[in-house]
Amino acid sequence: MPFTPPPQLKAGLFGTRGTPKPKTPGKSVSSGGSAPRPKGVTIEHRIGVQAPAEVIWEIIYDLEDWARWNPLYTRAAGVIRLNAPIDLTLQLPGQEPRQIQPTILEWVPNEQLHWKLSLMSGLVKTVRYVEIEALAEASCIVSNGEIFGGMMGSTTVRQIGGSVRRGFIGMNEALKAEAEQRWRAAR
Repeated sequence: MPFTPPPQLKAGLFGTRGTPKPKTPGKSVSSGGSAPRPKGVTIEHRIGVQAPAEVIWEIIYDLEDWARWNPLYTRAAGVIRLNAPIDLTLQLPGQEPRQIQPTILEWVPNEQLHWKLSLMSGLVKTVRYVEIEALAEASCIVSNGEIFGGMMGSTTVRQIGGSVRRGFIGMNEALKAEAEQRWRAAR
Protein backbone atom coordinates (compact mmCIF):
# COMPACT_ATOMS: atom_id res chain seq x y z
CA MET A 1 0.00 0.00 0.00
CA PRO A 2 1.57 3.34 -1.00
CA PHE A 3 1.99 5.96 1.69
CA THR A 4 0.16 9.24 1.34
CA PRO A 5 2.53 12.15 1.90
CA PRO A 6 1.84 13.95 5.18
CA PRO A 7 0.18 17.36 4.94
CA GLN A 8 2.14 20.57 5.18
CA LEU A 9 1.90 21.60 8.82
CA LYS A 10 1.50 25.33 9.36
CA ALA A 11 4.15 26.36 11.86
CA GLY A 12 7.00 24.42 10.32
CA LEU A 13 7.14 21.83 13.11
CA PHE A 14 8.69 19.42 10.64
CA GLY A 15 10.62 22.07 8.73
CA THR A 16 8.59 21.84 5.51
CA ARG A 17 6.53 25.00 5.29
CA GLY A 18 9.23 27.58 5.03
CA THR A 19 10.08 30.13 7.66
CA PRO A 20 7.80 30.12 10.69
CA LYS A 21 5.94 33.35 11.41
CA PRO A 22 7.56 35.58 14.03
CA LYS A 23 5.94 35.09 17.40
CA THR A 24 5.15 37.70 19.99
CA PRO A 25 7.87 37.82 22.68
CA GLY A 26 6.78 35.85 25.73
CA LYS A 27 4.17 33.93 23.73
CA SER A 28 6.43 31.45 21.98
CA VAL A 29 4.99 27.99 22.15
CA SER A 30 7.10 26.35 19.48
CA SER A 31 9.47 23.57 20.38
CA GLY A 32 12.05 25.38 18.27
CA GLY A 33 14.11 23.94 15.46
CA SER A 34 12.89 21.54 12.83
CA ALA A 35 12.20 17.96 13.76
CA PRO A 36 12.29 15.29 11.05
CA ARG A 37 8.98 15.04 9.23
CA PRO A 38 7.00 12.02 10.46
CA LYS A 39 6.50 9.22 7.97
CA GLY A 40 3.25 7.38 7.64
CA VAL A 41 -0.29 7.41 6.35
CA THR A 42 -2.35 10.58 6.72
CA ILE A 43 -6.08 10.81 7.27
CA GLU A 44 -7.44 14.35 7.07
CA HIS A 45 -10.68 16.26 6.73
CA ARG A 46 -10.89 19.98 5.91
CA ILE A 47 -13.89 22.26 6.36
CA GLY A 48 -14.67 25.93 5.78
CA VAL A 49 -15.83 27.90 8.81
CA GLN A 50 -17.47 31.35 8.67
CA ALA A 51 -15.88 32.66 11.87
CA PRO A 52 -12.56 34.29 12.79
CA ALA A 53 -9.57 32.13 13.74
CA GLU A 54 -9.74 33.57 17.28
CA VAL A 55 -13.25 32.18 17.81
CA ILE A 56 -12.27 28.74 16.51
CA TRP A 57 -9.12 28.71 18.64
CA GLU A 58 -11.09 29.68 21.76
CA ILE A 59 -13.22 26.55 21.27
CA ILE A 60 -10.23 24.27 20.61
CA TYR A 61 -8.22 25.67 23.53
CA ASP A 62 -11.01 25.05 26.08
CA LEU A 63 -10.45 21.30 26.58
CA GLU A 64 -12.90 21.07 29.46
CA ASP A 65 -15.76 22.14 27.13
CA TRP A 66 -15.02 19.54 24.43
CA ALA A 67 -17.48 17.06 25.96
CA ARG A 68 -20.33 19.48 25.25
CA TRP A 69 -19.78 19.92 21.50
CA ASN A 70 -17.21 17.34 20.32
CA PRO A 71 -18.54 13.92 19.23
CA LEU A 72 -15.02 12.50 18.68
CA TYR A 73 -13.55 13.38 22.08
CA THR A 74 -16.38 13.00 24.55
CA ARG A 75 -14.18 13.94 27.51
CA ALA A 76 -11.05 16.07 27.58
CA ALA A 77 -8.95 17.31 30.45
CA GLY A 78 -5.57 18.91 30.85
CA VAL A 79 -3.74 22.06 29.92
CA ILE A 80 -2.44 22.93 26.48
CA ARG A 81 1.27 23.51 26.93
CA LEU A 82 4.40 21.98 25.41
CA ASN A 83 5.11 18.36 26.39
CA ALA A 84 2.04 18.27 28.65
CA PRO A 85 -0.15 15.18 28.64
CA ILE A 86 -3.86 15.59 28.05
CA ASP A 87 -6.52 13.03 28.95
CA LEU A 88 -9.08 12.26 26.26
CA THR A 89 -11.93 9.83 25.76
CA LEU A 90 -11.86 8.92 22.07
CA GLN A 91 -15.23 7.87 20.61
CA LEU A 92 -14.67 6.64 17.06
CA PRO A 93 -17.92 5.99 15.18
CA GLY A 94 -18.97 2.35 15.54
CA GLN A 95 -16.40 1.55 18.24
CA GLU A 96 -16.23 1.45 22.01
CA PRO A 97 -14.88 4.58 23.73
CA ARG A 98 -11.25 4.41 24.82
CA GLN A 99 -9.06 6.51 27.05
CA ILE A 100 -5.92 8.00 25.51
CA GLN A 101 -3.24 10.27 26.91
CA PRO A 102 -1.39 12.07 24.12
CA THR A 103 1.36 14.63 24.68
CA ILE A 104 1.22 18.16 23.26
CA LEU A 105 3.93 18.62 20.62
CA GLU A 106 3.26 22.20 19.63
CA TRP A 107 0.56 24.83 19.68
CA VAL A 108 0.24 28.27 18.19
CA PRO A 109 -2.73 30.41 19.24
CA ASN A 110 -5.28 30.90 16.46
CA GLU A 111 -3.33 28.52 14.19
CA GLN A 112 -2.70 24.99 15.38
CA LEU A 113 -2.63 22.26 17.98
CA HIS A 114 -0.45 19.16 17.48
CA TRP A 115 -0.12 16.17 19.76
CA LYS A 116 1.57 12.78 19.63
CA LEU A 117 0.47 9.37 20.81
CA SER A 118 2.19 6.01 20.97
CA LEU A 119 0.06 2.84 20.93
CA MET A 120 0.68 -0.91 21.04
CA SER A 121 4.02 -0.55 22.87
CA GLY A 122 5.27 1.91 20.25
CA LEU A 123 4.31 -0.13 17.19
CA VAL A 124 1.87 2.64 16.21
CA LYS A 125 2.94 6.28 16.56
CA THR A 126 0.66 9.11 15.58
CA VAL A 127 0.85 12.86 15.20
CA ARG A 128 -2.60 14.43 15.50
CA TYR A 129 -3.26 17.97 14.34
CA VAL A 130 -5.98 20.59 14.21
CA GLU A 131 -4.96 23.58 12.12
CA ILE A 132 -6.71 26.85 11.35
CA GLU A 133 -5.93 28.72 8.16
CA ALA A 134 -7.43 32.21 8.10
CA LEU A 135 -8.69 33.18 4.64
CA ALA A 136 -10.33 36.48 5.62
CA GLU A 137 -11.32 38.23 8.85
CA ALA A 138 -14.25 35.87 9.45
CA SER A 139 -13.46 32.93 7.18
CA CYS A 140 -11.14 30.00 7.85
CA ILE A 141 -10.31 26.49 6.76
CA VAL A 142 -9.91 23.95 9.58
CA SER A 143 -7.74 20.92 8.83
CA ASN A 144 -8.31 18.02 11.18
CA GLY A 145 -6.00 15.04 10.70
CA GLU A 146 -3.61 12.41 11.93
CA ILE A 147 -0.40 10.88 10.60
CA PHE A 148 -0.10 7.16 11.44
CA GLY A 149 3.45 5.80 11.53
CA GLY A 150 5.45 3.07 13.17
CA MET A 151 5.68 -0.60 12.26
CA MET A 152 1.90 -1.13 12.53
CA GLY A 153 0.74 2.32 11.39
CA SER A 154 -0.47 1.30 7.92
CA THR A 155 -2.16 -1.83 9.32
CA THR A 156 -3.97 0.31 11.87
CA VAL A 157 -5.17 2.66 9.13
CA ARG A 158 -6.53 -0.29 7.13
CA GLN A 159 -8.44 -1.46 10.21
CA ILE A 160 -9.85 1.81 11.55
CA GLY A 161 -9.13 4.46 8.89
CA GLY A 162 -12.75 4.81 7.76
CA SER A 163 -13.93 5.25 11.32
CA VAL A 164 -11.19 7.79 12.02
CA ARG A 165 -12.17 9.81 8.94
CA ARG A 166 -15.86 9.75 9.94
CA GLY A 167 -14.79 10.94 13.39
CA PHE A 168 -12.85 13.85 11.90
CA ILE A 169 -15.85 14.80 9.76
CA GLY A 170 -18.13 14.72 12.81
CA MET A 171 -15.71 16.79 14.88
CA ASN A 172 -15.24 19.34 12.09
CA GLU A 173 -18.97 19.72 11.51
CA ALA A 174 -19.56 20.20 15.25
CA LEU A 175 -16.66 22.68 15.51
CA LYS A 176 -18.04 24.62 12.52
CA ALA A 177 -21.53 24.78 14.05
CA GLU A 178 -20.17 25.88 17.45
CA ALA A 179 -17.83 28.54 16.01
CA GLU A 180 -20.40 29.99 13.63
CA GLN A 181 -23.04 30.12 16.38
CA ARG A 182 -20.62 31.91 18.74
CA TRP A 183 -19.60 34.33 16.00
CA ARG A 184 -23.24 35.16 15.16
CA ALA A 185 -24.01 35.67 18.86
CA ALA A 186 -20.97 37.95 19.32
CA ARG A 187 -21.98 40.19 16.41
